[in-house]
Amino acid sequence: MRCIVTGGAGFIGSNLVDKLIEEGHEVMVWDNLVAGEKENVNVRALFQNCDITRSYGAKKVLMNEFKPDVVFHLAALPRVQPSIEDPIKYNNINVNGVLTMLNLSVECGVKRFVFSSSSSVYGDTEQIPTTEDAELNPMSPYALHKLIGEQYCKLYSNLYGLETVSLRYFNVYGERQPTEGAYCLVMGVFAQQLLNGESMTINGDGEQRRDFTYVGDVADANIKAGFNAKIPIFKCEGDVFNIGNGDNRSVNQIADLLSSGYPPNGGDRMFRDPVIEPKETLADNSKAYKVLGWKPTIELEDWITKYKEEIGL
Repeated sequence: MRCIVTGGAGFIGSNLVDKLIEEGHEVMVWDNLVAGEKENVNVRALFQNCDITRSYGAKKVLMNEFKPDVVFHLAALPRVQPSIEDPIKYNNINVNGVLTMLNLSVECGVKRFVFSSSSSVYGDTEQIPTTEDAELNPMSPYALHKLIGEQYCKLYSNLYGLETVSLRYFNVYGERQPTEGAYCLVMGVFAQQLLNGESMTINGDGEQRRDFTYVGDVADANIKAGFNAKIPIFKCEGDVFNIGNGDNRSVNQIADLLSSGYPPNGGDRMFRDPVIEPKETLADNSKAYKVLGWKPTIELEDWITKYKEEIGL
């Protein structure tokens, strides 16, 4: 089948592109390379350097020529804290971007649209583990924008008949995770600080717990959501699925795992003021297993051991 992957040069998107091509699909990547890297893009994928919020007509021509069956929409500005600092910029890309892609998909006859949402829509929930029907309480512009994206997906299913699925990712880690820059994730931050002989910087007391989920498993969830049309209870009408490992670790535990056995600074830590974030995230992923046939396959500790060997920790 033919697929467009927006954000396909990014951390999660490029891993998805690799799996799609490995499974024999034709892939076109749309990415403006603000958060992604051109070298991440599989050489067997078509690539378009484009901004999803601009040049609507040109993108419509591209989509009509390629004729995708499925659009995987991952393009977005990531992370919570930068969205608090610049909510207008985030709204333009993360809300207008999904609306643009949904509308293009309807106009160009796309069958299914898979949206990358986030567990941040739950906020600081008291329901642990968290199911998809838990109360939604976004705590940042980024989280609110993801929830608006989900609602737009459901609306486009109801109004225009576009099949849509939203996947709520928990904390994703794995190959190509950024280790520097504005969009760096905690595991990448710690790894780079250790390699530089610096103290690991931790927000708050480090006891906040996160459900860390392997990027290859996240890519597999996208593929199952994109092509699984044969399960009767899966109607593709804006349904949402938790994509999380189903267990969690504290930030301090991640620091321990990464710094263990690395001598330059013995894993020194510098604790900073807390930021706006949930105390704990933990996915109930039973719905994704029941409906999509998806389940995580990689254990965090095993991956970190391999990762440390690769980067020299």
